[in-house]
Amino acid sequence: MSAVKIPFDLLVDGEHIAATFMEPQKKLPGILFVHGWGGSQQRDLERAQGISGLGCVCLTFDLRGHEGTQDQKKSVTREQNLTDILAAYDQLIAHPDVDPSCIAVIGTSYGGYLAAILTQLRPVCWLALRVPAIYWDAQWLTPKQQLDKPRLLDYRQQPLRPEANRALAACATFRGDVLLIESESDEHVPHMTIVNYRSAFVQAHSLTHRIIDGADHALSRESHQKAYTYLLTRWVSEMIIGVRTGP
Repeated sequence: MSAVKIPFDLLVDGEHIAATFMEPQKKLPGILFVHGWGGSQQRDLERAQGISGLGCVCLTFDLRGHEGTQDQKKSVTREQNLTDILAAYDQLIAHPDVDPSCIAVIGTSYGGYLAAILTQLRPVCWLALRVPAIYWDAQWLTPKQQLDKPRLLDYRQQPLRPEANRALAACATFRGDVLLIESESDEHVPHMTIVNYRSAFVQAHSLTHRIIDGADHALSRESHQKAYTYLLTRWVSEMIIGVRTGP
């Protein structure tokens, strides 16, 4: 997204002299926000408002089983929610102002897990994952609400190789830039899960890992919400500046 050079002839006193317009490219980066299980787009809207000011087109949405489709919460599957994300992604890149080669996906918890899988199905330039959850590949079509929670927590405390999990396998082939944010006192996503994600990004162009000290999974304290907003906005700004000043 470097500037575009437009040479032209400038007419002065009947003579033509060489001149050049230097214009910014008209297409903008697109950013897709994916909320976590039990969440909604409301928190994402607040952050999208600030990040859009950097010169991006942001899209937030509610996964099926949440907000207006709450009645589906007991029946919705990971397959259906991944389909939701694919539809949102396709809507974003169809926006006339979006550069489809500069897409960021920002996912939280369950949304981060699905966002990782998305990178194998659609082109993604930048990937930000806050407290990304992990789930076994089996029972993919089982309603998400029915998955055994104690067993899940045990699974998340195990070291996992990328080939053993669909989301981690996607991370292992991702070549873009990554932001990985961990909550120090997370009661749902233990440190080992973050280690598994971090270790999987073997081909990433860059990997930034940050820990929000004292934070729980939901960032219940407003100071932790602000810390996350600061980290995310700073990273997105760095990515956008990098692509705009690149060759």
